[in-house]
Amino acid sequence: MARRNYLFTSESVSEGHPDKVCDRISDEIVDLVYREARKTGTDPWSVRVACETLTTTNRVVIAGEVRVPQTLFKKDKQGNPVLDAAGKPVIAPGRFRSAARRAIRDIGYEQSGFHWKTARVDVLLHAQSSDIAQGVDNSADRQGEEGAGDQGIMFGYACRETPDLMPAPIYYSHKILELLAAARKSGEGEAARLGPDAKSQVTVRYRDGEPTQVTQIVLSTQHLDESWDQAKVRQVVEPYIREALGDLAIAPDCKWHINPTGKFVVGGPDGDAGLTGRKIVVDTYGGAAPHGGGAFSGKDTTKVDRSAAYAARYLAKNVVAAGLAERCTIQLAYAIGVAEPLSIYVDTHGTGKVDEPILEQAVGAAMDLSPSGIRRHLDLNKPIYAKTAAYGHFGRKPGRDGSFSWEKTDLKKPLLERVKELS
Repeated sequence: MARRNYLFTSESVSEGHPDKVCDRISDEIVDLVYREARKTGTDPWSVRVACETLTTTNRVVIAGEVRVPQTLFKKDKQGNPVLDAAGKPVIAPGRFRSAARRAIRDIGYEQSGFHWKTARVDVLLHAQSSDIAQGVDNSADRQGEEGAGDQGIMFGYACRETPDLMPAPIYYSHKILELLAAARKSGEGEAARLGPDAKSQVTVRYRDGEPTQVTQIVLSTQHLDESWDQAKVRQVVEPYIREALGDLAIAPDCKWHINPTGKFVVGGPDGDAGLTGRKIVVDTYGGAAPHGGGAFSGKDTTKVDRSAAYAARYLAKNVVAAGLAERCTIQLAYAIGVAEPLSIYVDTHGTGKVDEPILEQAVGAAMDLSPSGIRRHLDLNKPIYAKTAAYGHFGRKPGRDGSFSWEKTDLKKPLLERVKELS
């Protein structure tokens, strides 16, 4: 039986955290390629991006493999693509460098050790391997359909702890940093003197399975005024923390750890190196649910690490929203070059209104879970990914531009109909 009384902790990191700077740049590259495909009339289904970014003091390195519109290739004087020694077209770095600089500027880095204008940006992208392309473009099991871009397992989760059906600790950890970032960027009072780099952590006490109060709050935030001590930082940030927590009570004996190491002036990639894909638990459920291990940022949606994780969240959220369970975990599994998922697993943690085997059949019938089916159903071939790079890929509001479509609850009725048919 699941525990009913316990403490659980999750952390979040801000958009200026070194790893999140890398996630943002990698997702800006994904968006650039999708945007260019639309602009040039290139089939967006043909786009491929697998982009990794590394940052350190005044240095950005962008590497990976891509399939992009011809406008993003280097051209010779006759207008023909320049080829490398292996006969592959060479990527023109200029647009990719510009995308990275815009991202760094938007995050807010204008420090001597990391500045959007002066940081060196190396672009080491190359054309996609034909060995990978052949399996993805034509699946082994469904004629004319794409195969999965890799093997792997992906998880989705939803619960009734918060309005967005997310676990409370990660939900509130994100919210704290979102409010602080908004205040910093708007120039709101002394919050304007905070820096882009920050981390939060919230410990929640559960009683009878429900989140009831916060017992520990951790916040480390960069500040640009070197005279600020811990007390001053707490004075500035505490109102935003209390606002973020809203109706979730702060325990009378709650421990506050604000900049526990003391001064935090040097931040971002100047303080620590960053890499794409190192904050996958922050990106998902804060440790309250399993993670398959694959990162999201920098990947187009043939990569099931990304698209199938979105589909699994979409299905789990709709199961809970439809009243079929109070909590739901869904696992999907794939093989590279194969369209159909190898398995579908549903666990409602003892809260389900119907048996899990019925739900497994229902979710598979309510949505085509091939990579192409997921991309069609959630309309994923769009430049909508830069905004996913910080404050979580889940528990966000669907946008008019098609972003966060996997957060919709429009599958409730089809799921209920499938369950009725199968019961």
